[in-house]
Amino acid sequence: MSETRILTCIGCPMGCRLMVTLEGKSVTSVTGNTCRRGDDYARREVTAPARVLTTTVPVVGGVRPRVPVKTAGEVPKTMVLACARALAGVEVAAPVRAGDVVCRDILGTGVDVIAVRDTPKA
Repeated sequence: MSETRILTCIGCPMGCRLMVTLEGKSVTSVTGNTCRRGDDYARREVTAPARVLTTTVPVVGGVRPRVPVKTAGEVPKTMVLACARALAGVEVAAPVRAGDVVCRDILGTGVDVIAVRDTPKA
């Protein structure tokens, strides 16, 4: 039995309306995309959705109390909340440089969490 899902593509700024047809758990067609990224996004989104997590963590001894961080890659969508909760207990010491690893291999995903802004010592 086939199933059709409609998605809005976030692969590029076009925001195409995608129609994805599935047979069981296999994608049989993707339509509505104007670029290859749309096809790739649709196939990943319906079979193994993943997201980049962005948040902040406290900085000890910095000119700012918190530093923005993000995952260096995508984590499974089902683990985003758990990853955010794991980061709730993380703090870093100043100075922090953009690109510094704040948390290695968060929850065994193989993805590091990195700082995205410099935060010098106070």
